[in-house]
Amino acid sequence: MAKIGRMSGDEKPVRRVKVTAEVIFEVTDVAAVERAALEDIAQTSFAGDEAAVAEIVAEEQEAVRGDLIEAVSWLADPERMISFEVPGIQCGLTTYGVDDLDNPESAWYPDFGSLFQVCGCRLDSCDRCAGYELTPRMAAVLSSMSQMLADQAYDDVIEHGDEPVENESAWSLFAEYPRVTWRQDAVWRRQAARAFDDLAADLEAGDWPLPRCPAEEMALHLTLRYAQAAVDDGWAGFDGPLKDVPEYPDDFEWDALYEMFFQDLDILSLFDVELDGIEDPETETNRHFGIGDYRPQAWFRSFNNMEPRDGRRPFRR
Repeated sequence: MAKIGRMSGDEKPVRRVKVTAEVIFEVTDVAAVERAALEDIAQTSFAGDEAAVAEIVAEEQEAVRGDLIEAVSWLADPERMISFEVPGIQCGLTTYGVDDLDNPESAWYPDFGSLFQVCGCRLDSCDRCAGYELTPRMAAVLSSMSQMLADQAYDDVIEHGDEPVENESAWSLFAEYPRVTWRQDAVWRRQAARAFDDLAADLEAGDWPLPRCPAEEMALHLTLRYAQAAVDDGWAGFDGPLKDVPEYPDDFEWDALYEMFFQDLDILSLFDVELDGIEDPETETNRHFGIGDYRPQAWFRSFNNMEPRDGRRPFRR
């Protein structure tokens, strides 16, 4: 998969082609569609030992049972539009949603215009807009990208399980994480995937996506990077499912988000090869910069000044 912002000198130039399609299916036999999705899940190859695979299959099938939209979503895989056997082309980024046209309330995206109402008076005395306002379109693209990256993370878990990251091009997402995380197991990676969903859930509740732990910091950094690329390159969905989200002149003030959402940018130091080992709070470098514990086993511990999330919340996949 072609990664944003990555290309070594010996790699061939990559031309990206965007396919835009809107397909309406008429379902005449709901039970048959559900059975087809259940059978497809059962026949899908998942990574992991027998017990782990059984758990994944059970969770995926449970999500489909009694839910036509989930069943169609499973079957409508955009990566299958072009056969994997066609040489010289591979699927890169994908994002899609499935809506029930006979039940608009089931739309896969919330009403961001109502959740993030913009004042816009620009008066210094105004409590609402004297500072930064998260606009509906910014919230929408962040939510969409968070969910897309969560799906890619879950796909990596299914495809690779506990395998270490070695061939970077074979991974959808976790090759873009710091190298210190590359040998984590499937359990760790599922929690990392859920961090993206947690940020999306914040946005869909009308809240800012403020990271509560290192895993959410990394998730937000990647979400911001992909969201900006999506907006700049025209595949954020504003000409499709998000076209009705209200538009404002200052929709995409990317630099402001880093100041408003992050307490610091310490986690990015894990990408610096000259600072190898800085994640360990016992090292001199870590103590010098005072960044705290960024070892992989600490990534899901809440920051002291943030409220922990409910440990009983489910995994989406």
